[in-house]
Amino acid sequence: MTEKERMEQGIIYNPNVSELTDEQSVYMEKLWEFNQLRPSEQDKKQKYMKEVFAECGEDCFIELPFRANWGGKNLHFGNRVYANFNFTVVDDGEIFVGDKVMLGPNVTIATANHPIDPSLREDAMQYNKSVHIGENVWVGAGTVIVPGVTIGKNSVIGAGSVVVKDIPENVVAVGNPCRVLREIGEHDREFFYRNERIDWENLK
Repeated sequence: MTEKERMEQGIIYNPNVSELTDEQSVYMEKLWEFNQLRPSEQDKKQKYMKEVFAECGEDCFIELPFRANWGGKNLHFGNRVYANFNFTVVDDGEIFVGDKVMLGPNVTIATANHPIDPSLREDAMQYNKSVHIGENVWVGAGTVIVPGVTIGKNSVIGAGSVVVKDIPENVVAVGNPCRVLREIGEHDREFFYRNERIDWENLK
């Protein structure tokens, strides 16, 4: 079994073999060029995401800079995904981001992990576990999502959280480690911030 096959199967492998590093360097060069684009060059942004990402739906937007081990090669975007400044993905493994997900500034999603055994880490061995983010999730600024985590649809992850285990659908979760604070409910249909009411009649 090759190191690339081991990588794709999510088992321990050596990421520093030329079979992988030669391919990775091509994507890193493309990413460097992507990060030089001007704010007005939206067409070129879209072209990069459509060509390089594993999947990219319609009306997706990334504020630059964008950081990725593989340039986004293993990143799956649904439709209307928004990623704010300094979005960082360790995309050695697959990352699935559903429709209408919002990612705040300085969000990091990691799929790569290293064995605890020090003799394996001496040789920089690693393994990858996919991350899944359901549709209509909002991930607050500075959040870190670790390998193997799933976040259920409609949930909100508070700023600065470290998500180390699965988060269910339709909840507000926050903290380090990230924990469910409460369910999303009728209160959230009435108030948008503390005691300030949503003026539904004026919203377009």
